[in-house]
Amino acid sequence: CRWGSQFNVPPSAQFVARPVGVCSMMKLPVQASAEGLDAAFVGVPLDTGTSNRPGARFGPRQIRAESVMVRRYNGSTGAAPFDSLQVADIGDVNVNLYNLPDSCRLIRESYQKIVASGCVPLTLGGDHTITYPILQAVAEKHGPVGLVHVDAHTDTGDRALGEKIYHGTPFRRCVEEGLLDCSRVVQIGIRGSSYDPDPYKYCQDQGFWVVPAEECWSKSLVPLMAEVRKQMGDKPVYISFDIDGLDPAYAPGTGTPEIAGLTPAQALEIIRGCKGLNIVGCDLVEVAPMYDVSGNTALLAANLLFEMLCVLPRVKKM
Repeated sequence: CRWGSQFNVPPSAQFVARPVGVCSMMKLPVQASAEGLDAAFVGVPLDTGTSNRPGARFGPRQIRAESVMVRRYNGSTGAAPFDSLQVADIGDVNVNLYNLPDSCRLIRESYQKIVASGCVPLTLGGDHTITYPILQAVAEKHGPVGLVHVDAHTDTGDRALGEKIYHGTPFRRCVEEGLLDCSRVVQIGIRGSSYDPDPYKYCQDQGFWVVPAEECWSKSLVPLMAEVRKQMGDKPVYISFDIDGLDPAYAPGTGTPEIAGLTPAQALEIIRGCKGLNIVGCDLVEVAPMYDVSGNTALLAANLLFEMLCVLPRVKKM
């Protein structure tokens, strides 16, 4: 607890220099478990499931480093998460870089403990494979969840090189295991070339609402999110945000970039448009820092994770 608050509060750069201290998310206190927390930042430094450029294993570390620029209050929305919730950084899942199925087991078991404690996890990825075992743990407690999925890709492939688990298959695996409420799944920003003549058929057959990037170009997504909120209702919702959902002009530090994506402003509209939903978990995945020497991709990711924190249930305004 800092500055006389009953909650953990990020230290202000007015009093503590930004480069000082342990590299935690927003320089929050680090603790070993989620016990006693309302929300927790968790790193999953895994990129064994990538199909193109590796490097997302370094995403959590770089996001934390860039997060020193993120301050305590959201001046645009008025959200005051650190006056509302007890939040900390609980470190990283100790994944097995040599065995992807075993990593999924380790992630699932770690998140079962987090979710059982009543804490809402906000995950720093890592490639998109990690969302599959996370949702196994989340659905174990909450049942099938709605999904707000921002991405260039649907991630509903069946297999590649004979393997059924990698970053292009998590949501097909989730469908097969009944982890998703398919009538409450929206995928926003989908684009790029495809292996199949009808790339959205599987998703639409399951009942997903697919919003291609072309439908988002040059417009506000506030009206879209009003419709999304109606669809999601008051049942549990999970947010999964792949940084490649954004145009590589803004987020080049990722493994599978696709041209003509969303803008940062649209990303904010999507996340802020989730305010009022029953959000039970969030992730931000696929930041691969070595492809962006400026650090801007990780900085963008850190801000989007803060925005996710700001729309969690029980977060009050200043």
